[in-house]
Amino acid sequence: MAQEIKAPSFPESIADGTIANWLKKSGEAVKRDELLVEIETDKVMLEVVAPADGVLTIVKNEGDTVLSNEVIGSVDESATASAAPAAKAEVTPTAAPASVTETSDEDPILAPAARKLAEENNIDPATIKGTGKGGRITKEDVVAAIANKSSAPAASTAPRAATTNVQVAVGDRVEKRVPMTRLRAKVAERLVEAQSSMAMLTTFNEVNMKPIMDLRSKYKDLFEKKHDGVRLGFMSFFVKAATEALKRFPGVNASIDGNDVVYHGYQDIGVAVSSDRGLVVPVLRNAEFMSLAEIEGGIADFGKKAKAGKLTIEEMTGGTFTISNGGVFGSLLSTPIVNPPQTAILGMHKIQERPMAVNGQVVILPMMYLALSYDHRMIDGKEAVSFLVTMKDLLEDPARLLLDV
Repeated sequence: MAQEIKAPSFPESIADGTIANWLKKSGEAVKRDELLVEIETDKVMLEVVAPADGVLTIVKNEGDTVLSNEVIGSVDESATASAAPAAKAEVTPTAAPASVTETSDEDPILAPAARKLAEENNIDPATIKGTGKGGRITKEDVVAAIANKSSAPAASTAPRAATTNVQVAVGDRVEKRVPMTRLRAKVAERLVEAQSSMAMLTTFNEVNMKPIMDLRSKYKDLFEKKHDGVRLGFMSFFVKAATEALKRFPGVNASIDGNDVVYHGYQDIGVAVSSDRGLVVPVLRNAEFMSLAEIEGGIADFGKKAKAGKLTIEEMTGGTFTISNGGVFGSLLSTPIVNPPQTAILGMHKIQERPMAVNGQVVILPMMYLALSYDHRMIDGKEAVSFLVTMKDLLEDPARLLLDV
């Protein structure tokens, strides 16, 4: 009896997916709930497990496009008994292949994202010590192995070869052509769509970060101790300030649906996070009710999941307003692009010490430029500027966030 293997049920926001990586081959024996295949969508990487014990037959190959609930393979349960002895017979006859038997039985278990990263960087999984459950090798383990490899003297002599998987002499002109990931392709499509369909405009202001930096310096150790290791960063202050400013200017928290404007009575804040697959925007639901610790913990969790490729579709869907922090990469100023159907996005930037005039005196202060890009069809210039000034006032006097004034 054959059990069908189907692609997951995609939500309405995802039309289809692509077979990214089969972890087993046709004809191989598989176990129930064993991870078989990764399916890449324009939002997340989905994993499909075996529905039963048996022998695998692949219907959809790597690179094929699949629809929601489409059959991508099958597992023949009746072939289980005959498959197991066959596998043993191939590796046990003499002493020569005995090492092969040992290697097969002790192959390290890799998370799908870890396997892909190891292959791309020519890392032998057998050399990596897994820190995951049951000795499973995680993506973080592979990243650490890559870092160790790159720091070794041998690696420094041929960085180009390690990066491109092509052995060439130094100085040769090398090109490598790879298909664009679905996520990056979708991001590109949405950015072009946003610029062509919106009357997009960006307004700027600057914030004195000294009050927040002083507050953070004073309480960060106590904060981390009280909240079980959650660190007090800057993002939580910006999220809290944004939720308050969005209450005062609901048009910035709205979205456009055809000829209708949808005003949201809640603040679901998308936080742009960089991952190996590209930029992803997980969402903090009902951020207006979250404490600083809950916000920081949520963002830290998103960061870990993004690196491991574990963000879910639910975590990536929706959002009424987005915050992007290019400052962590050193960006001093930028014009972020609105994420449709939202009507605005806030861009944070690098904190830079600059001479500022304060009460007739020149003072060196840690300053940050803020950028608000918005859809002028929905938001007037006065509303956008007022929103940004409100953000500035709240951030330069953090006590106002607690006092709601």
